[in-house]
Amino acid sequence: MKAVLAIPAAQRFFNREQSWLAFNRRVLAEAQNPAYPLLERLRFLSISGSNLDEFITVRVAGLAGQVRRQIDERSIDGLSPAQQLQGVHGAINALVGAQHDIFVNLARKLEGEGISLIGDRKLTKPEAEFLADYFERHVLPALTPQAIDPAHPFPFIANQGTGILFTLVRVADGADVNEMVLIPPAMPRFVRLPGEQATWIAIEDLVRRKAARLFPGFRIRGHGTFRVLRDSDMEIEEDAEDLVRYFRTAIQRRRRGRVILLNLQQGIDPAAEDMLRQQLRLDHALVIKSPGLLSMTGLSALVDEPRADLKFEPYSPRYPERILEHNGDCFAAIREKDIVIHHPFESFDVVVDFLRQAASDPDVVAIKQTLYRAGKQSAVISALIAAAEAGKSVTAVVELKARFDEEQNLHWASQLERAGVQVIYGFVDWKTHAKVSMVVRREGDGYRTYCHFGTGNYHPITARIYTDLSFFTADPRFGRDAGLLFNFITGYIEPKGTEMLAISPGGVRAKLYECIDREIAFARAGKPATIWAKLNALTDSQLINRLYAASRAGVEIRLVVRGICCLRPGVPGLSETITVKSVIGRFLEHSRIWAFGNGGALPNKRARVYISSADGMTRNLDRRVEVLVPIRNSTVHDQVLDQVMLANLLDTEQSWRLLADGTSHRVDPGDKPFNVHRYFMTNPSLSGRGAALTKGRKVPKLALRRGGALSE
Repeated sequence: MKAVLAIPAAQRFFNREQSWLAFNRRVLAEAQNPAYPLLERLRFLSISGSNLDEFITVRVAGLAGQVRRQIDERSIDGLSPAQQLQGVHGAINALVGAQHDIFVNLARKLEGEGISLIGDRKLTKPEAEFLADYFERHVLPALTPQAIDPAHPFPFIANQGTGILFTLVRVADGADVNEMVLIPPAMPRFVRLPGEQATWIAIEDLVRRKAARLFPGFRIRGHGTFRVLRDSDMEIEEDAEDLVRYFRTAIQRRRRGRVILLNLQQGIDPAAEDMLRQQLRLDHALVIKSPGLLSMTGLSALVDEPRADLKFEPYSPRYPERILEHNGDCFAAIREKDIVIHHPFESFDVVVDFLRQAASDPDVVAIKQTLYRAGKQSAVISALIAAAEAGKSVTAVVELKARFDEEQNLHWASQLERAGVQVIYGFVDWKTHAKVSMVVRREGDGYRTYCHFGTGNYHPITARIYTDLSFFTADPRFGRDAGLLFNFITGYIEPKGTEMLAISPGGVRAKLYECIDREIAFARAGKPATIWAKLNALTDSQLINRLYAASRAGVEIRLVVRGICCLRPGVPGLSETITVKSVIGRFLEHSRIWAFGNGGALPNKRARVYISSADGMTRNLDRRVEVLVPIRNSTVHDQVLDQVMLANLLDTEQSWRLLADGTSHRVDPGDKPFNVHRYFMTNPSLSGRGAALTKGRKVPKLALRRGGALSE
């Protein structure tokens, strides 16, 4: 390890912020993927826009705050906040420019398919008549023009707020007047005109076109559209006495955070621009001028256009045969053998059914549940409420610090409490990020505990697009550990002596180090030594240094990191045996998996395999309640290692290879391309097959040939 630490940080690590921007460029690249239908490409463009908004309002805002407060906290690669902010501003400018160019190209192609966005072109008579009526009935009543002069204070512009500045001349006396019109946030971003041809107009363009109706008696001399992004992060005060009250006020404060980005329409009146700059106090903020749309986030409205020919073929997740063989009885299926549900290829309904059956089962006496993100229409919440109303003991750990879901979680907490659920808000300093459900059921002369451990959230919408693992078990050792975990969250009782789970803060890091060090020992003893891992992000310097030490010892390390990766692969003398790839495709790769060869080449039956809610980030390892779950059942072990993990490594159609200089390149699909998502859409999982596996209907087996080629 000393030899690793002797290498300068700039040579060991990629900058976190630049790595994230590189990830979003990979997302944006999918908008140019000719293999995807046009509306799906537009969806990726919209996703890249919403990703960028969050990055600016949280990460860039954090850097600007450090610069403003003169905090010289260095990044993992040794850069000051000011240096990072300068680099990030340049990269964001380039990214926004690329988004615009891609949108222009997609708009041209979509127009050929009968889907168009009205820009500055002249309206046809039917279009003008419809929009005039629509504006009068649906838009005009909600607009409030605000004069900008000494008698009228400059209006507050909310986070993600869009507005138009008008320069007017009063016809009566020729006086100059400046007016601002803010677009109400509840108003649809785009308006669809009637007709078979899908014609849309941006709401700001509609307001601009109808400005004469807003300002009778004035001549419009100029106008300019703008958009504002504000600091959206929330710092938690350690001495907050009431978390619920604190978060209700913090949400309000966030809406009024400092401006981090001012996006202006290209060609805006210079005087209007100067006024915005002065009034918005653009201290260390980024100003971008765009020739077209100021944001790509709302384009998802166009993606909803009912054009099946321009979208991916619809996919319906399977319901596991194992559970159907038990007449839909989740408890009977889990009692027979551990099972893993692979979302979204297998239905999230299994998780909901598990809780619904627990709510209605007279033998169930207690349910304990963590809730990080549950969504707006949550069947999980409904099941917990039903269980409480049925007289069962129900405990829900609601995490108030789930970024951008704080308000929704406050709502669910109130609903749960009214139904009689014991609601716990966890820790002030740590987020409860572990995804755990625990059901205690009376069976025979005693009680049996059924557990669910997930890599993703209890969220019905994301469960249709995020690839995650749901592990169900009735193993008493997991039940005892789950009880210790909940006692830790609800009563601060430190979970000592766990039999199966590693629990963070602290425990997950210690277990990963132990497993990495075992592989180092195998390598030094001349035995096969291999580590595979699948993560969303890898940024913790200590964990990365440990992997470098393993590489220097000769351990073969293959990583699938979808998003941020600060580890530099393939550096001579540091990471020669480490490869890193990122899978970006139809579904968002979200499951976290670790596999250690345990003295043999991967995959093998003796391998140590774990799934987790935690990424390789300092916050997950040291500042969150997380779990690392060992997979011991042989069928589930094979599914996670030989199927899920291996298929991600073998993918060639949706993969990007990270190089030592920080660039990423698409993997060449070669003469035998393999698509991990298509594979799981067409092949059932192992542990969900039940008796079908014993009847000769096997799942096609994946294997690694020398050099990593695909074999079936």
